[in-house]
Amino acid sequence: MLLWASLLVLGKSALPKPVISLHPPWTTVFKGEAVTLTCNASRVHAAENIKRYWWYLGAQTLREIPGNTLKARVSGTYKCQIQGSSPSDGVSLIFSSDLLILQTPHSVFEGDTLTLRCQVKGREKLAAVKYSWNGNVIFTSRNSQDLLIPQASLNNSGNYQCIGFLEGNHYTYRSNNRIIKIQELFSRPKLEVTPPQPTEGGPVNLSCQTELRLERSDTLLSFIFFRDPGVMLSNWSRSPEVQLTAIWREDSGSYWCVVAAVVPSIRKHSLPLQVRVQGVPVSGALLETQPQGGRLLAGERLVLVCSVAEGTGDTTFSWHREDTGERLGSKRQRSRRAELEIPAVRGSHAGRYYCTADNGHSLARSGALNVTVTGPASHQGMPRDCLPLTLEISQRTARVGAIPSTEGRRPSPVSCGWHFKREKRLAELRAAGGAPPFQTHRPRNPEGLRRRESCFPMKEKGYWKGVLGEPKAALPEEGSEASVGNAPLSVKAFLFPLE
Repeated sequence: MLLWASLLVLGKSALPKPVISLHPPWTTVFKGEAVTLTCNASRVHAAENIKRYWWYLGAQTLREIPGNTLKARVSGTYKCQIQGSSPSDGVSLIFSSDLLILQTPHSVFEGDTLTLRCQVKGREKLAAVKYSWNGNVIFTSRNSQDLLIPQASLNNSGNYQCIGFLEGNHYTYRSNNRIIKIQELFSRPKLEVTPPQPTEGGPVNLSCQTELRLERSDTLLSFIFFRDPGVMLSNWSRSPEVQLTAIWREDSGSYWCVVAAVVPSIRKHSLPLQVRVQGVPVSGALLETQPQGGRLLAGERLVLVCSVAEGTGDTTFSWHREDTGERLGSKRQRSRRAELEIPAVRGSHAGRYYCTADNGHSLARSGALNVTVTGPASHQGMPRDCLPLTLEISQRTARVGAIPSTEGRRPSPVSCGWHFKREKRLAELRAAGGAPPFQTHRPRNPEGLRRRESCFPMKEKGYWKGVLGEPKAALPEEGSEASVGNAPLSVKAFLFPLE
């Protein structure tokens, strides 16, 4: 809040200027009377540190005194000054010789009670008085009452006069005209946004700036912030600022703030300020896979991760097959990263993939990524309850691939036939005598599998597992290694449900 903005004066060493108060509070009195002026230092001064006060009447220096009061008896404009400050605002006093005067206070602020007094000189007494504002009578009193205007506003400014009727006298007396200007307690607030052109996802600071008058610098102010259409961004608070941790494109619109003085009750609204949130175009799209490298065993889980290096706001991520032109799916979310999951890959999932990201400002496309699936190229003719396994064999060792989970699956009681794919090295393997022919076998029951066809059954969680290998080799446990021959061999197998 610019509470001290009105207190600051030019010069690096200048202190806030003092304020003069009056007792009695009237700026017009009769000749022969006196008004006590007090030079009040601002709150930033320590009274015990003030050694001297200077008083001025017009351009004339009256005196330098250790105290802060002065008895005034001469008409004119008075000012005071303390060491290190500029002179105070002037206070104009009128010592009148008229029979009837209108007495008004030196300063009146909005929200104050404006008090006007019609005063007659000497021992005369008023039988009745009338008060006029801008030439119109607004109040009549038979008891010479003061005119009180509670909760004065700027609209109460104007030209005031009183008309007096003396007791036992049929004459009418008019006072001097007094122009009264009701002063603002604090200025109309101004909303400032930092940064002035915020970026999506970034923080924004809202500041409600106003100036509180020096004479009322102890007035407590409260602040609140809004956005169209009537969205309250904060509660009432003593702080003139509020920070929005993140702002988005849909937050663009009209913003304003309200300042209120609790006593007196005054509220002022700032002018609306249009805030347009700037978006950052997406760029640097990247497609990654989990597991890394895009090499999977049939039946494993594939996650396609699409991310962008830059970009703000809601972004639509889409995943595509480059080789088939197929669109696999899309997601819209306020993030720079999204995932698409394929729970169990098949041979048909092998191919080239890419992703795109679009946040309305730009569209970014990633490079293509190759995904390979080790397993049967085609599952045509296979019962849908057959689960693929892979036994990878390289040189003289073989490793059994992970067994697909069977939890939650209740396959029908059918026999899944073995389906083996011939490899390029089959002729070499036969010539070396290291492997029998690849065959398809559909047994009537699991126990009917014949060892000479290289099918090794194994009971696993209610399923039979079979793999192709050397006739005399024992079936390796999952993750273990075993000797199977002299040449590389890739073997496919399936789990099938028990009958």
